[in-house]
Amino acid sequence: MRGLWMLLVLVAAARADERVFIGDQVIRVIPESEEQIQLLQALETQEEWEVDFWLHPVSTELPIDIRVPLSSHSAVTEFLHQHNIHYSILINNLQELLDEEKAEMQRNQMRERSTKSFNFGAYHSLETIYSWMDTLVAQYPKLISKQEIGRSYENRPMYALKFSTGGDKRPAIWIDTGIHSREWVSQATGVWTANKIATDYGTDASLTSLLNTMDIYMLLLANPDGYAYTHSNDRMWRKTRSKNSGSVCRGVDPNRNWDAGFGGPGASRNPCSDSFHGPSAHSEIEVKNVVDLIKSHGNFKSFISVHAYSQLLMYPYGYTCRDIPDQPELDSVGRAAVQKLTSLYGTRYKVGSICNIIYQASGGSIDWTYNLGIKYSYAFELRDTGRYGFILPASQIIPTASETWLALKHIMEYVRDHPY
Repeated sequence: MRGLWMLLVLVAAARADERVFIGDQVIRVIPESEEQIQLLQALETQEEWEVDFWLHPVSTELPIDIRVPLSSHSAVTEFLHQHNIHYSILINNLQELLDEEKAEMQRNQMRERSTKSFNFGAYHSLETIYSWMDTLVAQYPKLISKQEIGRSYENRPMYALKFSTGGDKRPAIWIDTGIHSREWVSQATGVWTANKIATDYGTDASLTSLLNTMDIYMLLLANPDGYAYTHSNDRMWRKTRSKNSGSVCRGVDPNRNWDAGFGGPGASRNPCSDSFHGPSAHSEIEVKNVVDLIKSHGNFKSFISVHAYSQLLMYPYGYTCRDIPDQPELDSVGRAAVQKLTSLYGTRYKVGSICNIIYQASGGSIDWTYNLGIKYSYAFELRDTGRYGFILPASQIIPTASETWLALKHIMEYVRDHPY
């Protein structure tokens, strides 16, 4: 046992500032009663054990995924046994998956250096993605421009790719990826999608028709500081990297920071929580940059935010469970989009309002855009349903992006054909 601990110490020292997850497990709980949900909600606020809820306790119909640190295994399992809460192990040692992911990234970097090509089926650093964006713009200068919409808290540029065939402030569609930094398949899907739009324009008649009348804006790294931090220090980091007054804990959940039911259910007032809503609506510069662009543009017809994981296509609201006036239409469009997605590999998605199919969550982006008048506001939760969670293997990037494209394309075509 002493030898094992010495090994852990040596590995940890070798990783310097990088957080390690050796022996951390991800477990799945299927709650059987409201009492069990309340017990698990209490566990979620138990800071001492440092558990990280990947899927939150909200309903007896939904699974709950929890990352349990090695140091808390015995305490958490005893708590679950004591309350007769059954669980299964999804990931036995999280660090093993992270090590595999890092090794694959390193192999890919070597391949890309030798071949001087970009691999869309791999995860990349922020710097590599930004460099690739410049390459894409250079390849398609008549179709794509790169716009800096502002700077992040740590002064990184936030770039939106604008796909346009002419005219200023034409009707437009917004797509963002990576607002939660650890959801790497989101950013990777955004990169693949941007390339797909660029290469298919002029050959895909429907997409060409779309871009001849509308613009598409894509923000591939909606949380650049957080994404950089997932590569350098903590792969499981979700929030921004802003400093919180009076707390040693950093960051705000950028998808609880919008002025839509701000500070309500599903957001935390605890700065150490992964769902901390921040001191005020739009306090996060990353959120404010998008808000300012959307408002100043004034002609967005659709706003689509891409997350992971759970395989869901959602529309407003999250901050309340009451139906929006356009619920029947948005539900119908969403279900048709998901049918297209499923047609490729059989991947199953659920469709519904955020509050009704996942959980009540206030301060979300698509609630704010819907209230602003952008009717076709949607959020995706990409693959998978929990086998890998946030550590989706790179081998699934292109299949995920390819099937998601069919759904995105359906939504965009509908928006084009139904101006309002």
